[in-house]
Order: sequence, then structure tokens, then C-alpha cells
Amino acid sequence: MKSPAVRALIGLALGLGLGALIVSTDSDVGRSFAAAVQPVGTIWVNGLRMTIVPLVVSLLISTIASGEGAMAVGRLGRRAFGVYFGLAVVIGALGLLLAPPVYSLMTVDPAAAASLRASAGTTAQAAALPSFATWVVGLVPANVVKAATDAAMLQLVVFATMFGLAVSRLSADRRESVLAFFRGLADAMLVLVRWVLLAAPVGAFALSLTVATHFGAASAYFAAFYIVSHAALLVVVGALLYAVIPVLARVPMSRFARALLPAQVIVVATRSSLAAFPAMLEGAERVLQVPSTVARLVLPLGISFSRANTALSWVVGALFLGALYGVPLSFAQLVGAAAVAVVMSFSVPGIPSGGLLIATPYFTSLGLPAEGIGILIALDAIPDIFKTGVIVTCHMSATAICARGLPVAEAELQHA
Repeated sequence: MKSPAVRALIGLALGLGLGALIVSTDSDVGRSFAAAVQPVGTIWVNGLRMTIVPLVVSLLISTIASGEGAMAVGRLGRRAFGVYFGLAVVIGALGLLLAPPVYSLMTVDPAAAASLRASAGTTAQAAALPSFATWVVGLVPANVVKAATDAAMLQLVVFATMFGLAVSRLSADRRESVLAFFRGLADAMLVLVRWVLLAAPVGAFALSLTVATHFGAASAYFAAFYIVSHAALLVVVGALLYAVIPVLARVPMSRFARALLPAQVIVVATRSSLAAFPAMLEGAERVLQVPSTVARLVLPLGISFSRANTALSWVVGALFLGALYGVPLSFAQLVGAAAVAVVMSFSVPGIPSGGLLIATPYFTSLGLPAEGIGILIALDAIPDIFKTGVIVTCHMSATAICARGLPVAEAELQHA
């Protein structure tokens, strides 16, 4: 039984192949079939979109308000959270630095892009860039319900963060009752998302068929460009982590690489940081000689809430879709996307392509069609291996860094 990501990739490949065939033969029957299938892709994307706002808000609130978070475990927990946050920011900054030059090399026929944009279920237009004062004022929503209706992602993140902090200050019994509601809402939304994702091969086929009927054989080039460039950028980031973290953690690079190797092998086979946890723990304790009190706190925290690749992947996805649909994006808009992604990276749902899923509202606010997210999800099987590799490297990096200055941190942890 093939994994959902592989099935989605097969559906996408079939759609691209059939679309290229229709274009090459100029078949009227084929074009009629493609037009009939197009709403299927839009319906599938809408099925995903309807879950996003309640899912994101409930995940953020329950994560921030929970007493099980990093802030509840003393100085070492706060240090671990700080390191994970710093890694997410640095990787996002690398994405902003490296990705735009790469995607400037992706050439798309303007007429075909305009045709694809016009066929999207939602009209994609370049979003006007507000003034800095307007942007700051707009961070705080005057009407939360309207912000949810408009899928104003940044406003919802601000509200959910403030609300989660407020809930964390309630008495234990009241806090738990509120948390129970939002945890239940998040769990229900995840079940609904998994149901929709079962139809991913059909949705990916319909979406890719639409793309291919506009671009023909060039659509395969665009798919390959995204997969290869995304994976290559993640490899560069991973290599930089291998070079820099041993210096910061004061461990030999060879030992750091040896400690990570078994976990990375598991990542290639499973694309799961959770499956790689035993290998990471073994590498941290036996090879890096990190005390168990550190490794057994920092690694589970990372697996629970850290997806450090998210900002880079959002920037790459936005640039790819902007080029594909002919929607120009300013550098300030990319910075905004990276900033939101850093915050959201600590609440990415534990489902396939969860980081892309929660990007939908922000991408649409940039003028990018929601259908584009469906294409990215279908293309995600191969990049996801490299994403998980970077995530696992960050988990081990944070553990090695937190082990520095251990006597103070460990003493406080033991008395927490």
C-alpha cells in the first residue's frame, strides 16, 4: 500500500501526462474532459480550506495555553524553546536570502500564466502593499469574527497568541476546561482534514490536469524545478547546520555527523521525525554524550512543536506559485510570509504536508490561488524527505547546544 503522499504524486503525474497529451494532440474531447474535471480540484481545495481557520486557532491556543509547554519545565525548557525559535528564524532568513535568486531563473510564459490564473476558482491578483503604519495597526483585529471570515492569518495569529496567554493565566480548573474545548476542536479538525486528504490523488489529478492544459509539456519542467530547487535549498541549509552547530556546541563535526547518521537514514525511509526519535536519543546520549536529563527533554519538545523548515518552505512555495500564476510578490511580502511561518511552525498539525496546509489563508491574502496549495501538497512527497532531514538536524542541534553550560541548567531541571 503506497503512502498518501506517493498516491498524490502519482495522481499529479497522471494529470500532467494527460494534460500534455491533450495539448499536443489539440483534442477537443480532451479539453472538454479537462474542463469538466477542473471543478473537482476546486472542490477538494475548498474541502481543505474550510478546516484551516478553526484548526490553526485551536492549535495555537492549546499550544500556548498548555502547562505542558516548554515554559513549564524551568530554565532548560526555556532555553530549548529559545534555541528552536532561533533556528526557525535563521532558516527562514536563509530562505529569504537564497530562494529569490533561484526562482528568478524559473521562466513562465506570461500568457499561459494569465490563462491559468483566470481559470483558478478564486481570482488571483497581486495584493497591494500597505504602508508600515497601516500594517502595524492591522496586526490587531478590530473584529475577530471578520478576521476569521476573511482568513486574515496574521490577525488570527495575534489574537490566538494573546488569547492563549490569557488562558494560561486562569486558575487550573478553568484553564483545563477551556483547553479541553480547543483540544477537542483541533482533534476533530484533524480527523476532517485526514478525510479530505484521502481524496488527494483525485484532487491532485484534477489540479495538475488544469495546469498541464495551460502549459503543456512545460508543466513537467515546472514540477521538476520546484522539487529539485526546494530539495537543494534544504540540503544547503542542512549542510550549514552540520558546519555551524558543532562549533556552537563545541563538539567535533565528525562526531555530530556520526550521531545524526542513523536518524537521517530512518528519515529517508519514513519521512517521520517521530520514527527517528529512538535513533536521535541514542546518538545524543551515546555519541554526543549529552546527559539524559537534557536529551530526554529537548528532543521530545522538538518533536512535539518544532518544524524549523516551515518559513523556508513557505517562501519557496510562494515564489513558485507566484511565478506559475503570474502574481509578482515583493520582498516585504515574502518577509511577512516567513515571519508568520516562524510563529506557525510551532503549531504545525501532525498530518502530511501540515505546514503547507496552514499556509493557505496567508497565501490567498498575497493574491495566490488556493488551488496552488493543492499542487504543492501533491508535489511534496520528495521535498518532505529533505524537510524532515532538516527538522531532525535541528532537533539534534538544539540538544547539543542546550547541553552547553549544563551544570546550571541540569540543576534547575532536577528541581523543577
